[in-house]
Amino acid sequence: MNPPDPHVTLADAIQRARANEPVFAAAAAQQRIAGIDSYLAKAALLPSVTYHNQMLYTQPNGQTNQGGQAGTQASPIFIANNSIHEYTSQAVINETVGLKQIADARVASANAARATAEAEVARRGLVSTVVMLYYSVASSESKQRLLTEALAEAQEFTNLTQKREAVREVARADVVKAQLQQQQKQRDLSDATVTAQRARLELGVLLFPDPRTAYATDAPGAPPILPTKDEVEKLASTSNPEIRSALADLRAANAGVASARAAYMPDLGLNFTYGIDAPQFAKRGPENVKNLGYSISGTLDIPVWDWFSTQKRVKQSEIKRDVSKVSLTAAQRRLIATLEESYTEAAASRNQLDLLEQSVRTAAESLRLTKLRYTAGESTALEVVDAQNAYLSAATAQADGVVRYETALAALQILTGAL
Repeated sequence: MNPPDPHVTLADAIQRARANEPVFAAAAAQQRIAGIDSYLAKAALLPSVTYHNQMLYTQPNGQTNQGGQAGTQASPIFIANNSIHEYTSQAVINETVGLKQIADARVASANAARATAEAEVARRGLVSTVVMLYYSVASSESKQRLLTEALAEAQEFTNLTQKREAVREVARADVVKAQLQQQQKQRDLSDATVTAQRARLELGVLLFPDPRTAYATDAPGAPPILPTKDEVEKLASTSNPEIRSALADLRAANAGVASARAAYMPDLGLNFTYGIDAPQFAKRGPENVKNLGYSISGTLDIPVWDWFSTQKRVKQSEIKRDVSKVSLTAAQRRLIATLEESYTEAAASRNQLDLLEQSVRTAAESLRLTKLRYTAGESTALEVVDAQNAYLSAATAQADGVVRYETALAALQILTGAL
């Protein structure tokens, strides 16, 4: 006995797709990279510590000098070097204090926030794709099932016309009409089977290593309740990633302007060194001279002239900031329009569900009565075929309506961050 096909819920499909979809994986990786960049920019504000070790030997020039710790020493052949033997072992602490470093940290932090928002945008885009494909599978399989029932109905009607023709109750034309209807339903079922298989493969690409893997999905159940418009607007205004991304981009642009302007300001460099730099690798030299000690230095670099390069960089960053402002207002307008469109679509599709159910019941009753009238010789084969097509059309519209509402509701949930 073969094991049953794995059952995949919508939540399972979303979880599987997040592990397999490359665009989302790239956005998630970019989020992590931006987070590391932010950490590195903040770490650059802190002092750096290194432990420097060096041994230097210089050929003597045959003379002596009075530069050594013990008085007279052999002179090195290179005048830049202090002695023939020089040992350096020092702990070095460096710190640079400037407005540009602070502004660069703000830029990196804003870029990390933007990358996080973009990752959420990618996640919601992936969820939207999975929802569409998931309900496409349900819709195509519902239509396949309806067409299978329609084909059985057409075959039954063909058998009925053939029996009535055999006893000379109807003309040959009724049999031909029923056979044409049956053949059409066979072609429709074949097309529906291909469509259902295509939908399953498209979803399978996101879910399984082998997209041909057989699986089962949830059929649409009772339509969930549509939230009020005020609830949707409140959630969308506080958790929309496009707005967060645009705001983070504007913050990064503002920080970029500050970073460019900081080049006008001086930088203060501080250095503290502790260790030895002596002809002997020891705490004390000849005659108990101290080799171990420290030095402190401070450097103030004041920018004077750079051929207007800083001015151009400031102008460049201001242009980018203006574009970010336009992008933010555009994202806000797009959110308002998308929210209005999505809620209108969800409300309209929800209101139509009851009408679609009534249409199916009416069409089913019409088909039943028309077949009874045909059996009694009071209607034509054409009327039966029309009733069959009307019922199939109503049932298909109902299946599409359920999927339409589920998809529209999922779009609202994606927009508000609930899904």
